[in-house]
Amino acid sequence: MQIGMPSRTILEVRNLRASVEGREILKGIDLEVKPDEFHVLMGPNGSGKSTLAKVLAGSYEFVVRSGSIKFLGKELKKLTPDKRAKLGIFLAFQHPVEIPGVSVFNVLRKAKQASRFTKETPLKTREKLIGYAESLKLSDDFIRRSLNEGFSGGEKKRSEILQMMALAPKLAILDEIDSGLDVDALKIVALSIKRYLELNRQSSVLLITHYARILKYLKPDFVHIMVDGKIIKSGTINLAKTIEKSGYLNIRKEVDDVQRNKKSDRIAG
Repeated sequence: MQIGMPSRTILEVRNLRASVEGREILKGIDLEVKPDEFHVLMGPNGSGKSTLAKVLAGSYEFVVRSGSIKFLGKELKKLTPDKRAKLGIFLAFQHPVEIPGVSVFNVLRKAKQASRFTKETPLKTREKLIGYAESLKLSDDFIRRSLNEGFSGGEKKRSEILQMMALAPKLAILDEIDSGLDVDALKIVALSIKRYLELNRQSSVLLITHYARILKYLKPDFVHIMVDGKIIKSGTINLAKTIEKSGYLNIRKEVDDVQRNKKSDRIAG
């Protein structure tokens, strides 16, 4: 965080537990995100990372059993996804859906009008979107195409970043935005995220990923490791490098050993 930035918390998650079809997925999540912070959440398949993203965004698929989710001090648990989006939460989907017949431009123009009062004209919106598309190495006619229809995997991921840039949310949750990207597309997406953070100092990003390769171009403030529905360890980018080198099993063993030693000390005491 930059010196002099306000310390007001954007997202505060406490002891969050959530389930789907009676099966508990999130088993007590604690997470705090402040303005101008870049957080990375890593973990193996099935650890609950995407579930956390969807629960934060308000997905009806999951049931929140306990805990709290506060966004800018406001409890979110009873708010619908659209109301959360209007408050400033953006989720880039892992598998974006196709919307035939509705252009990228019209989707974003309507979203901007719904999310806040704006005096921006359609022409100005179009000019900005064309600029964002160019920075993402997308074609000149990209914003006229139906959202995600016929898009390649890389185009879909870059489209999600374009939407983030256009809407400028307070909190952008990027769920595996790096998956399926080739080397060139990965660099474009990473540098676009970096630029976004530089231009939006009051906003923050939570990036969910399996791998540390995107961090070749980005430096997070915090890295969190999630295993079996819990954040078991947090640290700096060095933690991500350790995962890349040694995998998740060693981290989990290390955490389990610490917990066993603490338990032994309590018993001995």
